[in-house]
Amino acid sequence: MLTTRKKQNVIKEIQIHDADTGSANVQVGLLSRRIDELSGHLKQHPKDNHSRRGLLKMVNKRRKLLKYLEKNDEKSYNSIIKKLGLKK
Repeated sequence: MLTTRKKQNVIKEIQIHDADTGSANVQVGLLSRRIDELSGHLKQHPKDNHSRRGLLKMVNKRRKLLKYLEKNDEKSYNSIIKKLGLKK
């Protein structure tokens, strides 16, 4: 689970302007961080199928947001891919 401090750090890294907390870029960043943490949890607890389902839902939501960014704002899409180290 993301603490408030970790969440604020992710938002500060990715936000476009000072009041930006809900743009697609920020949502992708937060989802990526949650996915990383949950992946670590699942390595320790491989039989936790409920968490695995949540992980799959988060991955799907991130994929949809990235597809939206690619379609509507390619410059922003490329920058977020580089910042997060995601593959195309």
